Amino acid sequence: MELTLEKFEEACEVVKQVTMETKLVYSDHFSAQTGNKVYLKPENMQFTGAYKVRGAYYKLSTLSDEERQKGLITASAGNHAQGVAYAAKCYGVKATIVMPTTTPLIKVNRTKGYGAQVVLHGDVYDEACEYAYQLAEENGYTFVHPFDDLDVATGQGTIAMEIIKELPLVDYILVPIGGGGLATGVSTLAKLLNPKIQVIGVEPAGANCMQESIKAGKVTTLSGVNTIADGTAVKTPGMQIFPYISENLDDIITVEDEELVVSFLDMVENHKMVVENSGLLTVAALKHLDIKNKKVVAILSGGNMDVITMSSVVQQGLVLRDRIISVSVLLPDKPGELSRVSSVIAKQNGNVIKLEHNQFVSINRNAAVELRITMEAYGTEHKQQIIKALEESGYHPKVVRASM
Repeated sequence: MELTLEKFEEACEVVKQVTMETKLVYSDHFSAQTGNKVYLKPENMQFTGAYKVRGAYYKLSTLSDEERQKGLITASAGNHAQGVAYAAKCYGVKATIVMPTTTPLIKVNRTKGYGAQVVLHGDVYDEACEYAYQLAEENGYTFVHPFDDLDVATGQGTIAMEIIKELPLVDYILVPIGGGGLATGVSTLAKLLNPKIQVIGVEPAGANCMQESIKAGKVTTLSGVNTIADGTAVKTPGMQIFPYISENLDDIITVEDEELVVSFLDMVENHKMVVENSGLLTVAALKHLDIKNKKVVAILSGGNMDVITMSSVVQQGLVLRDRIISVSVLLPDKPGELSRVSSVIAKQNGNVIKLEHNQFVSINRNAAVELRITMEAYGTEHKQQIIKALEESGYHPKVVRASM
């Protein structure tokens, strides 16, 4: 099989049966930040919470009845799992999904909710995939690969058709990369429709398997991955799709995890949308583009994020933005000192949320005890204002890592 315009057109009709319309959202916030016209493609709003249902359902449509009735199996960090489980439910066939043990609970439960059997195995996707192949061979299941499959990539590429129909003069499309299926479909179809469109892939810095493969000129396996973007934590990109990526992808940007944390807050505060870390790759990459006055579409690939992860990301985001700060001061251990420090902070409109009193920082408690103060601030400028006030009051505040 080859990726052809005819196949993409066929896939566009097929996936309409299981996808919701995700019209582009113009972002005043990101447009003002970057000097471009930025649009978001909210695939996080799909019924399964991610774009993956496109490739899974189209793949199943190409299988014979015999292949489907054998039962399906796949490996996934979560979103492809739900896509296959939902597609299998639509076709009335059995699905087994192997997921890494680190998969967020919401993705595991939703996959089970679509009727699939879930097997947890391995710490990362690659280990889960190896075990899924083993189970497929032992039980005769039909394997549906999450990204290294041209039918799956064709289904994912339908996103590009929708983008270009809605915004014909789009200049740049930013697409997340894990194993490369989405980037393959989007970049290939975009180039078929308009070779002038620049398609930029975005990877986590701690899981840049595609970037390393492009540099090497061949599929390359990372020794390990380390990123909060679990949906794109892949050590080895797809072999079948690699030639298409090499030909059609214009560039790859990598972003650090801290950038994803800040991007999460940006999306919640400015667009009232929950987007998972892998889906935020393209949002974080907007600041890396050295362009102005261009029409840019950032694909938000998914929104399946468990509440515990969400809480942690919000907390870290507030810390990174200096909205939550902690300072350590030394003061005599005598009545009235705590009230005095609190008064200084209150006058600067700082809101104390936690105090930690360490009496054992010095042998002489009368000379000094440590008070660690965690407080809310409006941002970096306000933080500096509070620190200056403490200094002018005779304290010597030391900024420390905030924790809540």
